[in-house]
Amino acid sequence: MLPTFMEVLDTSIASVALPHIAGSLSASTDEATWVLTSYLVANAVILPASGWFALRFGRRNFLVFCIALFTVASFFCGSASSLGFILLARTLQGAGGGALQPLSQAILLESFPPAKRGQAMAMFALGVVVAPVLGPTLGGYLTDQYSWRWAFYINVPIGALAILMISRFVKDPPYITSAKPARIDGIGLGLLAIWIAALQFIPDKGQEDDWFGSAKIQWAAVLAVIGLAAFLIRQFSAKSPIVNLQVFRDRNFALGCLLIAMFGGVIYGIVTILPLFYQTQMNYTAWAAGLAVSPRGIGAICIMPVVGLLTSRVDNRWLISGGFAIFGASAFWMGRLTLDISQWSLVWPIILSGAAAGLVFVPLSTTSMATLSNQEIGNAAGLYNLLRNLGGSIGISAVDTLIARHQQVHQAELSRYLTPRPVVQAALQSFQMLMLHHAGPGLARFRAYALLGRGLSQQATIYSYVDDLRYMGMLSFFCILIVMLLKRATAKKGAAAAAH
Repeated sequence: MLPTFMEVLDTSIASVALPHIAGSLSASTDEATWVLTSYLVANAVILPASGWFALRFGRRNFLVFCIALFTVASFFCGSASSLGFILLARTLQGAGGGALQPLSQAILLESFPPAKRGQAMAMFALGVVVAPVLGPTLGGYLTDQYSWRWAFYINVPIGALAILMISRFVKDPPYITSAKPARIDGIGLGLLAIWIAALQFIPDKGQEDDWFGSAKIQWAAVLAVIGLAAFLIRQFSAKSPIVNLQVFRDRNFALGCLLIAMFGGVIYGIVTILPLFYQTQMNYTAWAAGLAVSPRGIGAICIMPVVGLLTSRVDNRWLISGGFAIFGASAFWMGRLTLDISQWSLVWPIILSGAAAGLVFVPLSTTSMATLSNQEIGNAAGLYNLLRNLGGSIGISAVDTLIARHQQVHQAELSRYLTPRPVVQAALQSFQMLMLHHAGPGLARFRAYALLGRGLSQQATIYSYVDDLRYMGMLSFFCILIVMLLKRATAKKGAAAAAH
């Protein structure tokens, strides 16, 4: 549980520190979100190859190597002195973290007899859902009391303890130690990395570079399309492809991957923008922002035991639909943002969003894998998690872009109301009288207009956050229609849920 706890913790702990990272490294808030997306992209690329590496080098050895890489990269993230350096370190960290969860789940399932696997996975899942509770709060505390760098340094002792424990107690089963895997499809892995990186570059840099008006964005789009086409051709023609795309012929799996990609986008989107809203618009400290969003994990903790009981008794499609409905409703509820809210005004919709995540993740992974053979589940789990991470990284970039774009639109719309009306003139005179205590008439008037413009810009930004939350709510409701296309299915015996 330790390496998975560390990996999940790092996803949420970094989101609270983004404004501090941006300020410290002389980057914009938009650029600071690359700290999240670079991690998820590297995480997604390594996932499909994790099974081959486990067979080639031994599962325990590969797990220890991944933890060591993750831990060392965490240290370099904390010591970074520039945006480029921390992005490189986060990419290495994502590559190390990609295999931690599937390897840990596989070891747990094989270490316990079937009668005790449920208890083992319940303890494992508890660690996974506790991490998002501790992440924002711990990250905010460390950032405010010490430095944002300690949000990464905290991984070093946890990683060292995990390496010690796994080296001492975990052993590989005989079929792993005697396995002789075929040569890895290096060309396929390279093509996978190329098209995913090019695809992620487009939403990351699009807003900054005027989208397809920029030659760089145009070339990235061409590279993404060509890379994806070449990757698909390679996977269908190679003798030992890095991933077996034949599993997408299964309707439940194909629809499940589409749903988890879309849900990954909205869940990571909310995890990203709420701490940013509290810190940039409400002037909260990182710790206060972390406390405000931490109830999401409480909802997940409360719903997990209920989901465990219901998955074997209720049609999972109803659970998944209920999860999407609750998440959509909570997103619209959170979309009632104003500057008058308190730290706890959104506590109930945040708790509901955490409960909705539990209702979606576990039943959806069960339904997606249930109609596959046992031999296909390992390969399918890698693809499933890849699309979840890819959806999450695109979601983070998308919500960030929408905030910037819609802020401009709303500012243009709101400025029409700043006409010489009595209420506007009264506000302007009040500001000018206030400024006369510190400057002459001309400068006081200039500062009064600046205050009025600042208020206009702030209100436009709040509306753009509201738009983001409402779009995420509508996307969640749209997912319910796709859920209805799934076939009713039950879980394979011993199959692990691919929750995060």
